[in-house]
Amino acid sequence: MTLHDDAVLVLKGYADQTELRDAYLDHLAAHPDGMWKACRDGHLTASALVIDPERGRVLLTLHRKLRMWLQMGGHCEPADTTLAAAALREGTEESGIAGLTLLPGGPVRLDRHETPCAWHLDVQYAALPPSGAVEAISDESLDLRWFPYDAVAEVADASVVRLVQAARTRLGV
Repeated sequence: MTLHDDAVLVLKGYADQTELRDAYLDHLAAHPDGMWKACRDGHLTASALVIDPERGRVLLTLHRKLRMWLQMGGHCEPADTTLAAAALREGTEESGIAGLTLLPGGPVRLDRHETPCAWHLDVQYAALPPSGAVEAISDESLDLRWFPYDAVAEVADASVVRLVQAARTRLGV
């Protein structure tokens, strides 16, 4: 199974945001290269919000190029076999935390946004850090910081706030 095939299956199984989900599926049907950065009409990306429900906080990165506080995430790579694996790889690389685990149940949200390279059709997961995890800033970040849930709206845009809320709903916190 290709990454493209996996994305179609994941999206078909995603029950929320039906209009946006269908737009993602239409995009993949029209663009066999729709998983890759080279697709200038837009491409799927994978992200992971690192959430620590025990301490009521999320880990955000100050993105080096966009200069915005965001969840970890980015472009799919040829070695990625699934969207979940891509999200987990991005989360691990950008947080520096080994041993992240994705919340069960697949993506928690979808978010389509324009970036300097093209439209990103982001498939957003949430990840739990292991106990005692220590974050480490990556080359893609200017900063990396934990924020209490109620402080996210003060530093991040509405898409990140919606992602935090969706992850909290999934967790029941």
